[in-house]
Amino acid sequence: MMHPALALAAPARQSAILIVDDAPDSVGLLQDMMRQQGYQTFVAGTGKRALDIALRVQPDLILLDVRLPDLDGLEICRRLKRAPDTAHIPVIFITECGETDDVVAGFDTGAADYIAKPVRMAEVCARVRAQLRLRSSSDSQKQQAERLQLVVDGMDEGLMLVDASGCIAFANPASEGFLAQPRSLLVGRPLCDLLEPPAAHDYAAFFANPSDEHAAARCRGTREVLLRQPDGALRAIDLGLSPMAGDETLFVILLHDITHHKQSETALQHAALVDPLTRIANRRHFDAFLEKEWQRAIRNGQPLSLIVIDVDHFKGYNDSLGHAAGDTCLQAIAEALQSHAMRPTDLAARYGGEEFVVLLADTSAANAASLGETIRAHIERLAMPNPRAECASVVTASVGVACIVPTLFDDLRSLFISADRAMYEAKARGRNQVVMLQAGTTLDTVRGGRAP
Repeated sequence: MMHPALALAAPARQSAILIVDDAPDSVGLLQDMMRQQGYQTFVAGTGKRALDIALRVQPDLILLDVRLPDLDGLEICRRLKRAPDTAHIPVIFITECGETDDVVAGFDTGAADYIAKPVRMAEVCARVRAQLRLRSSSDSQKQQAERLQLVVDGMDEGLMLVDASGCIAFANPASEGFLAQPRSLLVGRPLCDLLEPPAAHDYAAFFANPSDEHAAARCRGTREVLLRQPDGALRAIDLGLSPMAGDETLFVILLHDITHHKQSETALQHAALVDPLTRIANRRHFDAFLEKEWQRAIRNGQPLSLIVIDVDHFKGYNDSLGHAAGDTCLQAIAEALQSHAMRPTDLAARYGGEEFVVLLADTSAANAASLGETIRAHIERLAMPNPRAECASVVTASVGVACIVPTLFDDLRSLFISADRAMYEAKARGRNQVVMLQAGTTLDTVRGGRAP
């Protein structure tokens, strides 16, 4: 059988008419009429022959006499309509005038029309044309339906029809992949049962009252939702909802996979927040994190501490050993800092060049200064030789520490300015040491490789 999509492109063929009658005069007359109209004709004088031709030739229409020598026309029509390959062929009965019972019985067996004998050319031609037009229209609708089914079944997107109560009435094959369960288990289930809140609550409210403008605004169109999988896993997708054209009692749901998009988005977000050399947070990430923790410290009335670390004599290190060695040095220091930023509220970041920062929420000045010394000692213990160093033979760092309990009247920049000032004071006092500054106090050297 020709593929429905190809059938639409095939050239139109001559309509075929099967004439079933055992009277030669009647057959000749009907055959002449049909040929004059441009139809191809086939003739059968018995019921058995008629069934055989109908099955093999698949005519577009059958003109069937009620009275035949072996099988009567009613039985032939019943058999044609029972067989899947011939059930679609329209049958017009030819019967004697006044045989009302035959006419009624013919319609009961599935006949499309009848023509009374003696036949009149104009009437026969008109009735045949009418049935062929209906047949053509029906075939076209069937082909369109089959083509639409092919499209729906072949879609990568999930497509579902949801009734006015919010229950799934239809799901295409792709929906099974999105929801990780067969369509047979999806049909009849409420859509909201497959979603995570808040989307589940929004769609439940919409189907409970579709006229609610606020609920409709949240649900109509496309939005990102989380689908709940049978194993409990969640899958992010774009879900589109719109009323089916001409039918407000059915809604079309489209499911679009955004897994790759989300992964790419997450990767891009991560890349935008990470220093490409050291693989710890970059300045952009630090600035955003500092803003968030500053506001939290104001709400909670807790101290916020900042450590600024600058590598001593790093330009000389690069000049002596090369930039590749300089990159390796910075990576080792970043790894050391990361090992001391263990809490979710801690953040180690490369602020720029050879300068690093560590932000510590809910951390007192004393504890921040102690951690600053731990970091300084850790960097020194890395024992990376620095031929240009003046204060030591290995790579060292100057560390500044600042602490504040911020209020709404404080400037966020004051914390960084204080820590930066303390770091420069550590350099001025000879490098490889920690200097701490707390609001309202003077600079204080904690300890270090050299005295002030």
